[in-house]
Amino acid sequence: MTNSPGTMTMPSSLRLLCAALVLSACARPTPPVAPPRPLVTPPTIVAGLPAVPEVRGAPIDVRVRYPADNQLLTSRDSNFVLGSLGSGDVSLAINGQAVAVAPNGAFLAWLPNPPAGALRYELVVARAADTVRRTVRVRLPVRTPLAGTGTLRVDSNSVLPVRGLWARRDEYVRVSLRAPANAIVMVQGRDSVLRPMVRGNGLVAAPTDANGDDMASVFATDIAAPLLADSVRAPRLLATRGSDTVRLRVPLVRVLPVDTRVLAMLRSPSTVGSDTDRVVNARTIVDGTYKWMLLNGTVVEVTGRQQGYTRIRLDGTLDVWVDSDDLALLPEGTAMPRRVTGGFRVTPSAEWVDVAIGTGDRPAHLVEPDGRTLVLTLYGVQANPEISPIFGNDTLVRRISWDQVTSDRVRITLTLSQPVFGWQSIWDESRRQFVLRVRRPPLIDAADPLRGLTIAVDPGHPPAGATGPTGLYEGDAVFPVGEQVAQLLRARGAMVVMTRTSLAPVGLTERGVTARRANAHAFISVHLNALPDGVNPFTANGTSTLFYHQNSEPLARPVQEELMKRFGLRDLGVHYQNLAVARPTWYPSALAEGLFLMLPEQEAAMRDAGFQRKYAEALVAGLERYFRIFAPVLQP
Repeated sequence: MTNSPGTMTMPSSLRLLCAALVLSACARPTPPVAPPRPLVTPPTIVAGLPAVPEVRGAPIDVRVRYPADNQLLTSRDSNFVLGSLGSGDVSLAINGQAVAVAPNGAFLAWLPNPPAGALRYELVVARAADTVRRTVRVRLPVRTPLAGTGTLRVDSNSVLPVRGLWARRDEYVRVSLRAPANAIVMVQGRDSVLRPMVRGNGLVAAPTDANGDDMASVFATDIAAPLLADSVRAPRLLATRGSDTVRLRVPLVRVLPVDTRVLAMLRSPSTVGSDTDRVVNARTIVDGTYKWMLLNGTVVEVTGRQQGYTRIRLDGTLDVWVDSDDLALLPEGTAMPRRVTGGFRVTPSAEWVDVAIGTGDRPAHLVEPDGRTLVLTLYGVQANPEISPIFGNDTLVRRISWDQVTSDRVRITLTLSQPVFGWQSIWDESRRQFVLRVRRPPLIDAADPLRGLTIAVDPGHPPAGATGPTGLYEGDAVFPVGEQVAQLLRARGAMVVMTRTSLAPVGLTERGVTARRANAHAFISVHLNALPDGVNPFTANGTSTLFYHQNSEPLARPVQEELMKRFGLRDLGVHYQNLAVARPTWYPSALAEGLFLMLPEQEAAMRDAGFQRKYAEALVAGLERYFRIFAPVLQP
């Protein structure tokens, strides 16, 4: 299971055993339970997987792995239930529906969510005269019902904005409230003026619930931030219907000053690695996808804050979001650094080429690989390269061009003689210059492509990860695969660095630091997949390989092809995904999601030593195919 893009300890963002919101209690009625009946459709047989071993005559031992008792289900109408029964020679019904049992006693069911009046799964397991019953209670998300008649009630938990919001004086803030559709909702700012709020988008009718008595809708409007700032008369929401009125306070907004800038210094709290390893990840939206990896010590302007995230300005036209713990506010009156480039300098060495750009202070930046070019964007910077090597003095960097895209944004394009392999962004404090270190591809022998290389092998998880029906944990299942990958690589003359050498947890950032310090030429991460609530595992499973940076896609593709040759599962393809372990830039990275641990036959395969070997062989074959593209082409 992959790691969650927005959480460095994860998990992805998203997976089988996620916990969620808190709400609703379980009701008392018992759903009807029919006796078990034979299931016509047998478990799926896949040619590339070993047969599931049979367990017969063992005591019935009902263990439901998911959902846990009192679990909140986040699906709309259907969900999966998985676990094991101790023996394969039994029949199983869940809420009256027959469920296939694998030969080893594992099961996976796809069922309608229990009705609101009977929030539980009733399992009935039978073998001859023996019957065992087990009940698993569940919860469903419940929103406060807001009836169209009677005493007026509103959903006070739905109020926006939330506490802790910072905004610019010229910014509009969304104010919203969930209330009955037949109510009138208004917001009163610090100027005491009542402003109407519009239901929904103002065009469609308000929805009702299944019983027709929930006439709720979201009322919203946008008003100027200063109207929600601190004052003697705090801003309020007023909802009225007939003679009923409900008043709620609107959380105050801190309006940033217009006469001075609020500045902050980026500082990742990570304790691993050097400043080069400790970067601050920036996103396009709050809790969104990472895009920028900014250097520690970069000074930025603060333009907003909400929900634990701070909005920062990279240049005059671009604001992004960072975790509020990743910066420190600077004293009031601190001046913004001026960043003006001097000349560019290219310094070749045996393993890389340094392109140095004097800027005076750390710039916010973005590096984007594209085939044989690296595009470096510097934000808050003006270009003045009085001397620059337009044609590089190195066999790798062949051309450098620059463009002042806006008055404070510079784009520098490096044209290379080979496809982009890796790079590192470095701040040289002594020379006050930004350095883009461009890595040379390794010298490869096509007949022996892995000899002499250093490969980082990453057995995924812990922390987090998926668990199969019989309790096989993902971190434990992929560890022997990683060990076999290491054995195969060493047999081919490669040096191996393992990011995890035991079953103990290793942080996601530490894995990348380990690989970079070892000067790895590639990073391969071994995972098993799972699904979030509400996705049918019988139709959504398969094999996929993931990458983050564009220069890693050529590695991910042969890895995926080799897995498909051996596994015979559904081809889910090669995809970009925001992966913490794949974000380091010094080497290409790929993350393999070989199969879905939640399916009984696929979990059983991961207990089989021969299949573990097959998984390892596929990864090594993919690495070999990838590195052959760097071998010199012999002329006839």
